[in-house]
Amino acid sequence: MFMLKVTDQISLKLLGQRDANELYDLVDDSRGNLRQWLPWVDSMIEPEQYGPIISAWLEQFAAEDGFQAGILFNGNLAGMAGFHSVNQANKQTSIGYWLAEPYQGNGIMTEVVRSLLDYAFDEYVLHRVEIRCGTGNEKSRAIPERLGFIEEGVLRDAEFLYDHYHDIIVYSMLNEDWKKSRE
Repeated sequence: MFMLKVTDQISLKLLGQRDANELYDLVDDSRGNLRQWLPWVDSMIEPEQYGPIISAWLEQFAAEDGFQAGILFNGNLAGMAGFHSVNQANKQTSIGYWLAEPYQGNGIMTEVVRSLLDYAFDEYVLHRVEIRCGTGNEKSRAIPERLGFIEEGVLRDAEFLYDHYHDIIVYSMLNEDWKKSRE
């Protein structure tokens, strides 16, 4: 099973069916916080719904089309992060992530995204990585800003969240920019 060490305390791992209940519990415990920015939270209300999603994530990984991985902090599932898909023709992908409320504010996600950037540029040999997040989601926006992504612009009313549209900000990192920042 795929496992990526990020730091001594943080790692990423592909989830299996045995992780479905733990993932459900993590989402359920942070449901109020997560639903502010993630449009799927209210539709995932039963533990049984996570099994098919995990299967789809495993298929994505097997097809070499990116991956969705559980974030482990000191061995505990703390959130999810990964690549939405990999566009081989244009050598690009986008990163998505979320972290349960008790784990926020500890630098976990910055380290995870830094590791995902290394993976995207070194393993997948991509040219471009995007992060998109709600303009009002300050915690999520802090990650690409901290890592030196370029803010490209705002997509107006780009995502529907339950009862309203909200704007999405687009950030990008190019391979050569990432390499220069690592020198």
